[in-house]
Amino acid sequence: MAAPTLPFLEPIENLRAQIRELEEASAGSKPSPALVKMRRALSGTIDSVFSTLTPYQRCQVARHQDRPYTLDYVAAVFSDFTELHGDRRFADDPAVVAGFALFDGDPVAVIGHQKGRDTAAKLHRNFGMPRPEGYRKALRIMELAARYRRPVISFIDTPGAYPGIDAEERGQAEAIAFNLMEMARLPVPIVVVVTGEGGSGGALGLGVGDRILMLEHAVYSVISPEGCAAILWKDQARAEDAARALRLTAKDLKSLGVIDEILPEPAGGAHMEPQTMAKTVETGIRRHLKQIRKVKPDTLIARRYKKYRDMGMVSVR
Repeated sequence: MAAPTLPFLEPIENLRAQIRELEEASAGSKPSPALVKMRRALSGTIDSVFSTLTPYQRCQVARHQDRPYTLDYVAAVFSDFTELHGDRRFADDPAVVAGFALFDGDPVAVIGHQKGRDTAAKLHRNFGMPRPEGYRKALRIMELAARYRRPVISFIDTPGAYPGIDAEERGQAEAIAFNLMEMARLPVPIVVVVTGEGGSGGALGLGVGDRILMLEHAVYSVISPEGCAAILWKDQARAEDAARALRLTAKDLKSLGVIDEILPEPAGGAHMEPQTMAKTVETGIRRHLKQIRKVKPDTLIARRYKKYRDMGMVSVR
Protein backbone atom coordinates (compact mmCIF):
# COMPACT_ATOMS: atom_id res chain seq x y z
CA MET A 1 0.00 0.00 0.00
CA ALA A 2 1.35 3.41 -0.97
CA ALA A 3 1.97 5.91 1.80
CA PRO A 4 -0.48 8.81 1.92
CA THR A 5 0.58 11.94 0.06
CA LEU A 6 1.11 15.12 2.02
CA PRO A 7 -1.75 17.53 1.21
CA PHE A 8 0.52 20.32 -0.03
CA LEU A 9 2.34 17.86 -2.32
CA GLU A 10 -0.85 16.41 -3.87
CA PRO A 11 -0.80 18.72 -6.94
CA ILE A 12 2.75 17.57 -7.67
CA GLU A 13 2.02 13.87 -7.15
CA ASN A 14 -1.12 14.06 -9.30
CA LEU A 15 0.82 15.61 -12.19
CA ARG A 16 3.61 13.04 -11.80
CA ALA A 17 1.06 10.22 -12.02
CA GLN A 18 -0.47 11.70 -15.19
CA ILE A 19 2.98 12.13 -16.74
CA ARG A 20 3.84 8.50 -16.00
CA GLU A 21 0.68 7.38 -17.77
CA LEU A 22 1.45 9.52 -20.82
CA GLU A 23 5.06 8.30 -20.89
CA GLU A 24 3.92 4.68 -20.80
CA ALA A 25 1.41 5.33 -23.58
CA SER A 26 4.04 6.99 -25.78
CA ALA A 27 6.95 4.69 -24.96
CA GLY A 28 9.47 4.57 -27.79
CA SER A 29 7.93 7.48 -29.68
CA LYS A 30 8.40 11.22 -29.68
CA PRO A 31 6.86 12.98 -26.64
CA SER A 32 3.40 14.25 -27.47
CA PRO A 33 2.47 17.94 -27.12
CA ALA A 34 0.28 16.95 -24.17
CA LEU A 35 3.26 15.30 -22.42
CA VAL A 36 5.50 18.31 -23.02
CA LYS A 37 2.78 20.59 -21.66
CA MET A 38 2.31 18.36 -18.62
CA ARG A 39 6.03 18.37 -17.84
CA ARG A 40 6.07 22.15 -18.05
CA ALA A 41 3.09 22.32 -15.73
CA LEU A 42 4.86 20.02 -13.26
CA SER A 43 7.92 22.24 -13.19
CA GLY A 44 5.79 25.32 -12.55
CA THR A 45 3.79 23.59 -9.82
CA ILE A 46 6.95 22.43 -8.03
CA ASP A 47 8.36 25.96 -8.12
CA SER A 48 5.09 27.38 -6.80
CA VAL A 49 4.73 24.87 -3.94
CA PHE A 50 8.36 24.85 -2.80
CA SER A 51 8.80 28.63 -2.92
CA THR A 52 6.23 29.02 -0.14
CA LEU A 53 7.03 26.07 2.15
CA THR A 54 6.57 26.74 5.85
CA PRO A 55 9.12 25.38 8.36
CA TYR A 56 6.70 22.61 9.33
CA GLN A 57 6.14 21.65 5.70
CA ARG A 58 9.90 21.40 5.27
CA CYS A 59 9.91 19.07 8.24
CA GLN A 60 7.32 16.91 6.47
CA VAL A 61 9.39 16.92 3.27
CA ALA A 62 12.41 15.82 5.34
CA ARG A 63 10.31 12.81 6.45
CA HIS A 64 9.11 11.92 2.94
CA GLN A 65 8.91 8.13 2.58
CA ASP A 66 10.83 8.16 -0.74
CA ARG A 67 13.70 10.32 0.45
CA PRO A 68 17.15 8.68 0.10
CA TYR A 69 18.44 7.06 3.28
CA THR A 70 21.99 6.35 4.46
CA LEU A 71 22.38 3.06 2.59
CA ASP A 72 21.20 4.76 -0.62
CA TYR A 73 23.99 7.31 -0.28
CA VAL A 74 26.48 4.60 0.64
CA ALA A 75 25.64 2.72 -2.57
CA ALA A 76 25.83 5.85 -4.74
CA VAL A 77 28.78 7.72 -3.20
CA PHE A 78 31.14 5.03 -1.87
CA SER A 79 32.58 1.76 -3.11
CA ASP A 80 33.52 -1.52 -1.43
CA PHE A 81 31.40 -0.82 1.65
CA THR A 82 31.84 -3.44 4.36
CA GLU A 83 29.27 -3.17 7.14
CA LEU A 84 30.28 -4.10 10.67
CA HIS A 85 27.75 -5.20 13.26
CA GLY A 86 27.36 -5.17 17.02
CA ASP A 87 28.62 -3.06 19.89
CA ARG A 88 30.54 -5.95 21.55
CA ARG A 89 28.45 -5.41 24.70
CA PHE A 90 24.84 -6.26 24.02
CA ALA A 91 23.66 -6.59 20.39
CA ASP A 92 23.52 -5.10 16.94
CA ASP A 93 21.21 -2.16 16.26
CA PRO A 94 19.81 -2.02 12.70
CA ALA A 95 18.78 1.62 13.20
CA VAL A 96 22.47 2.52 12.78
CA VAL A 97 24.66 1.28 9.94
CA ALA A 98 28.43 1.49 10.23
CA GLY A 99 31.46 0.18 8.44
CA PHE A 100 34.33 1.00 6.12
CA ALA A 101 34.32 1.94 2.44
CA LEU A 102 36.36 3.66 -0.23
CA PHE A 103 35.77 7.29 -1.16
CA ASP A 104 37.69 8.40 -4.26
CA GLY A 105 39.81 5.29 -3.70
CA ASP A 106 40.75 6.22 -0.14
CA PRO A 107 39.46 4.26 2.91
CA VAL A 108 36.96 6.01 5.18
CA ALA A 109 34.59 5.03 7.97
CA VAL A 110 30.88 5.51 7.24
CA ILE A 111 28.16 5.67 9.88
CA GLY A 112 24.55 6.77 9.76
CA HIS A 113 20.95 6.35 10.83
CA GLN A 114 18.88 4.02 8.68
CA LYS A 115 15.09 4.00 8.24
CA GLY A 116 12.98 1.40 6.46
CA ARG A 117 10.77 1.64 3.36
CA ASP A 118 8.02 -0.89 4.00
CA THR A 119 6.38 -1.94 7.26
CA ALA A 120 8.72 -4.87 7.91
CA ALA A 121 11.82 -2.78 7.25
CA LYS A 122 10.55 0.10 9.37
CA LEU A 123 10.04 -2.25 12.30
CA HIS A 124 13.43 -3.87 11.72
CA ARG A 125 15.15 -0.47 11.65
CA ASN A 126 12.96 0.82 14.52
CA PHE A 127 11.96 3.79 12.34
CA GLY A 128 15.53 5.04 12.43
CA MET A 129 15.52 5.49 16.22
CA PRO A 130 18.70 3.99 17.72
CA ARG A 131 19.06 2.23 21.04
CA PRO A 132 22.27 2.52 23.11
CA GLU A 133 23.91 -0.34 21.22
CA GLY A 134 23.56 1.65 18.00
CA TYR A 135 25.58 4.55 19.39
CA ARG A 136 28.13 2.17 20.91
CA LYS A 137 28.48 0.35 17.60
CA ALA A 138 29.07 3.65 15.82
CA LEU A 139 31.68 4.62 18.39
CA ARG A 140 33.43 1.27 17.99
CA ILE A 141 33.81 1.95 14.26
CA MET A 142 34.96 5.53 14.89
CA GLU A 143 37.61 4.29 17.32
CA LEU A 144 38.82 1.86 14.66
CA ALA A 145 38.90 4.76 12.20
CA ALA A 146 41.04 6.78 14.60
CA ARG A 147 43.40 3.84 15.12
CA TYR A 148 43.98 3.48 11.38
CA ARG A 149 43.73 7.22 10.60
CA ARG A 150 40.60 7.00 8.49
CA PRO A 151 38.25 10.00 8.11
CA VAL A 152 34.68 9.55 9.34
CA ILE A 153 31.60 10.38 7.24
CA SER A 154 28.36 10.50 9.24
CA PHE A 155 24.80 10.66 7.87
CA ILE A 156 22.07 12.05 10.13
CA ASP A 157 18.42 11.06 9.63
CA THR A 158 16.46 10.20 12.78
CA PRO A 159 13.41 11.50 14.62
CA GLY A 160 15.46 10.94 17.79
CA ALA A 161 16.93 8.24 19.97
CA TYR A 162 14.51 5.48 20.95
CA PRO A 163 12.73 6.47 24.21
CA GLY A 164 11.68 2.95 25.25
CA ILE A 165 12.23 1.46 28.69
CA ASP A 166 14.74 -1.10 27.38
CA ALA A 167 16.87 1.67 25.89
CA GLU A 168 16.82 3.60 29.15
CA GLU A 169 17.74 0.46 31.10
CA ARG A 170 20.82 -0.02 28.92
CA GLY A 171 21.99 3.58 29.34
CA GLN A 172 20.64 5.58 26.41
CA ALA A 173 21.68 8.97 27.79
CA GLU A 174 25.13 7.72 28.79
CA ALA A 175 25.74 6.22 25.35
CA ILE A 176 24.88 9.48 23.60
CA ALA A 177 26.87 11.59 26.05
CA PHE A 178 29.91 9.34 25.69
CA ASN A 179 29.71 9.64 21.89
CA LEU A 180 29.63 13.44 22.16
CA MET A 181 32.77 13.40 24.28
CA GLU A 182 34.67 10.92 22.15
CA MET A 183 33.71 12.48 18.81
CA ALA A 184 34.83 15.86 20.12
CA ARG A 185 38.37 14.51 20.59
CA LEU A 186 38.58 12.02 17.72
CA PRO A 187 41.93 12.73 15.97
CA VAL A 188 40.63 12.25 12.42
CA PRO A 189 38.51 14.42 10.10
CA ILE A 190 34.73 14.13 10.58
CA VAL A 191 32.23 15.28 7.95
CA VAL A 192 28.55 15.17 8.96
CA VAL A 193 25.68 15.30 6.47
CA VAL A 194 22.12 15.94 7.72
CA THR A 195 20.04 14.25 5.02
CA GLY A 196 16.54 14.21 6.52
CA GLU A 197 15.48 14.59 10.13
CA GLY A 198 18.04 15.64 12.68
CA GLY A 199 16.20 14.99 15.90
CA SER A 200 17.56 15.92 19.33
CA GLY A 201 20.44 14.08 21.01
CA GLY A 202 19.58 11.09 18.85
CA ALA A 203 21.04 13.03 15.93
CA LEU A 204 23.85 14.71 17.82
CA GLY A 205 25.09 11.33 19.06
CA LEU A 206 26.47 10.82 15.53
CA GLY A 207 26.73 14.49 14.66
CA VAL A 208 29.80 16.09 16.25
CA GLY A 209 32.08 16.94 13.34
CA ASP A 210 34.53 19.35 11.77
CA ARG A 211 32.11 20.22 8.97
CA ILE A 212 28.31 19.97 9.12
CA LEU A 213 26.52 19.84 5.76
CA MET A 214 22.74 19.90 5.50
CA LEU A 215 20.36 19.19 2.66
CA GLU A 216 18.16 22.11 1.66
CA HIS A 217 14.91 20.60 2.92
CA ALA A 218 16.34 18.70 5.90
CA VAL A 219 15.65 19.79 9.48
CA TYR A 220 17.85 19.78 12.58
CA SER A 221 16.47 20.55 16.02
CA VAL A 222 16.57 19.84 19.74
CA ILE A 223 13.05 18.37 19.50
CA SER A 224 10.40 17.61 16.91
CA PRO A 225 7.73 20.29 16.28
CA GLU A 226 5.05 17.90 17.56
CA GLY A 227 6.99 17.19 20.77
CA CYS A 228 7.68 20.87 21.32
CA ALA A 229 4.01 21.77 20.82
CA ALA A 230 2.91 19.04 23.22
CA ILE A 231 5.27 20.31 25.92
CA LEU A 232 4.76 24.05 25.52
CA TRP A 233 1.07 24.22 24.67
CA LYS A 234 -0.20 20.72 25.48
CA ASP A 235 -1.46 20.65 21.89
CA GLN A 236 0.32 18.86 19.03
CA ALA A 237 -1.92 20.73 16.58
CA ARG A 238 0.35 23.72 17.16
CA ALA A 239 3.31 21.96 15.54
CA GLU A 240 3.38 24.67 12.85
CA ASP A 241 3.95 27.33 15.51
CA ALA A 242 6.60 25.20 17.17
CA ALA A 243 8.45 24.64 13.89
CA ARG A 244 8.71 28.38 13.32
CA ALA A 245 9.97 28.99 16.85
CA LEU A 246 12.54 26.17 16.72
CA ARG A 247 14.42 27.66 13.74
CA LEU A 248 15.04 24.15 12.42
CA THR A 249 15.45 24.79 8.68
CA ALA A 250 18.78 24.70 6.87
CA LYS A 251 18.59 28.43 6.14
CA ASP A 252 18.00 29.24 9.82
CA LEU A 253 20.79 27.00 11.02
CA LYS A 254 23.27 28.39 8.51
CA SER A 255 22.53 31.91 9.70
CA LEU A 256 23.02 30.76 13.32
CA GLY A 257 26.37 29.13 12.52
CA VAL A 258 25.20 25.63 13.46
CA ILE A 259 25.93 24.19 10.01
CA ASP A 260 28.63 25.00 7.47
CA GLU A 261 26.93 24.49 4.12
CA ILE A 262 23.48 23.95 2.61
CA LEU A 263 23.41 21.33 -0.15
CA PRO A 264 20.76 22.26 -2.75
CA GLU A 265 18.14 19.63 -3.53
CA PRO A 266 16.63 18.84 -6.93
CA ALA A 267 13.34 20.57 -7.74
CA GLY A 268 10.68 18.96 -5.57
CA GLY A 269 13.11 17.48 -3.05
CA ALA A 270 15.82 14.82 -2.86
CA HIS A 271 13.32 12.02 -3.53
CA MET A 272 12.55 13.40 -7.01
CA GLU A 273 16.09 12.79 -8.30
CA PRO A 274 18.04 10.61 -5.82
CA GLN A 275 21.05 10.17 -8.11
CA THR A 276 21.38 13.91 -8.62
CA MET A 277 21.15 14.42 -4.87
CA ALA A 278 23.81 11.77 -4.29
CA LYS A 279 26.17 13.56 -6.67
CA THR A 280 25.66 16.82 -4.79
CA VAL A 281 26.36 15.08 -1.48
CA GLU A 282 29.46 13.42 -2.94
CA THR A 283 30.80 16.74 -4.21
CA GLY A 284 30.18 18.41 -0.84
CA ILE A 285 31.93 15.66 1.10
CA ARG A 286 34.87 15.72 -1.29
CA ARG A 287 35.30 19.50 -1.05
CA HIS A 288 35.25 19.67 2.75
CA LEU A 289 37.23 16.49 3.30
CA LYS A 290 39.99 17.81 1.06
CA GLN A 291 40.25 20.93 3.21
CA ILE A 292 40.29 19.32 6.66
CA ARG A 293 42.50 16.37 5.71
CA LYS A 294 45.44 18.78 5.58
CA VAL A 295 45.00 19.81 9.22
CA LYS A 296 47.14 18.20 11.93
CA PRO A 297 45.20 16.13 14.53
CA ASP A 298 45.88 18.46 17.48
CA THR A 299 44.78 21.50 15.48
CA LEU A 300 41.75 19.63 14.17
CA ILE A 301 40.56 18.78 17.68
CA ALA A 302 41.17 22.34 18.90
CA ARG A 303 39.19 23.81 16.02
CA ARG A 304 36.36 21.34 16.55
CA TYR A 305 36.20 22.26 20.23
CA LYS A 306 36.09 25.97 19.40
CA LYS A 307 33.44 25.40 16.73
CA TYR A 308 31.00 23.96 19.24
CA ARG A 309 31.91 26.36 22.04
CA ASP A 310 31.12 29.28 19.74
CA MET A 311 27.65 28.02 18.84
CA GLY A 312 24.82 30.00 20.36
CA MET A 313 26.83 33.18 20.86
CA VAL A 314 24.91 36.36 20.10
CA SER A 315 26.11 39.93 20.04
CA VAL A 316 24.33 42.42 22.26
CA ARG A 317 24.33 46.05 21.20
